[in-house]
Amino acid sequence: MNAKMLSPSDRTRALEVFVAVASAGSFSAAGRCLGLTPSAVSRTVDRLEARLGVRLLLRSTRALAITAEGHAYLQAARRILTDLDEAEQAIADLGAPRGRLRVSASLSHGRLCVVPLLGEFSGLYPEILVDINLTDTVVDIAAGEADVGIRFGLLPDSLLNARRLGENRRVIVASPAYLARHGTPRVPGDLHAHNCLNFNFRRNEPTWPFRDAEGNHAMSVHGTIEANNGETLGQLARSGAGIARVGAFSVTAEIAAGTLVPLLEAYNPDDVEEIHAVFVGGAHMPLRVRAFVDFLVARLT
Repeated sequence: MNAKMLSPSDRTRALEVFVAVASAGSFSAAGRCLGLTPSAVSRTVDRLEARLGVRLLLRSTRALAITAEGHAYLQAARRILTDLDEAEQAIADLGAPRGRLRVSASLSHGRLCVVPLLGEFSGLYPEILVDINLTDTVVDIAAGEADVGIRFGLLPDSLLNARRLGENRRVIVASPAYLARHGTPRVPGDLHAHNCLNFNFRRNEPTWPFRDAEGNHAMSVHGTIEANNGETLGQLARSGAGIARVGAFSVTAEIAAGTLVPLLEAYNPDDVEEIHAVFVGGAHMPLRVRAFVDFLVARLT
């Protein structure tokens, strides 16, 4: 069937169905989301594949798998649906920010620094529905998986816009109880005799950077527990499990309360990660995205 023979609404519906199937992982789950029968979903995907002349999904009795062509089409479909939604929302806004705002933030920074601000933001913009997802998995903003993402570290070259929100300094901490049992390290080399808690996503041997009279250098450390976020490592350190090196934002309250003690600050290289809000900019950027990014810059910078 020629694409020109399809109405715009039919083509849009086909995009919605395919994205729903790819996201839900099955025809039946996609059908429940869209209010369609599994057979109706399957027929829509069949017609879409016939029109494109490629296989988008590999079907088996147990699961669906997306082909390479399917992944490429999925990214394009998400962008198209996001653009359509934003275009319609821009007309509906009539000068007032409104609509669903999808925000992606890391587990620790999101919980400690972003979530506490959402009540104030909602009070300022009651017509915006904030849909926040806390995950350490990087979502694809350009593909329409979220409207705003909060990222740490260097940003890769992309078509996304970015606004600086601040920076994250690292600090080494332990609890007073741990130090009373095992002693306080005075120089970096003393850490070889301590249980150093680490992130589990470091691919190589764990190393911590230090600075001394000879310059910056990295030292290997070892421990018995690893975790995927700094808040968990800080909690483990607070319980006396060992020594952790984490983002200062995640242990500020504990340091102020005395339940964690900063260590080896004279050797801290003050390595920092910049924090940015990233989003799709341009003339058609929804007012809700602009309002939220401006709000974060005002509160976090």
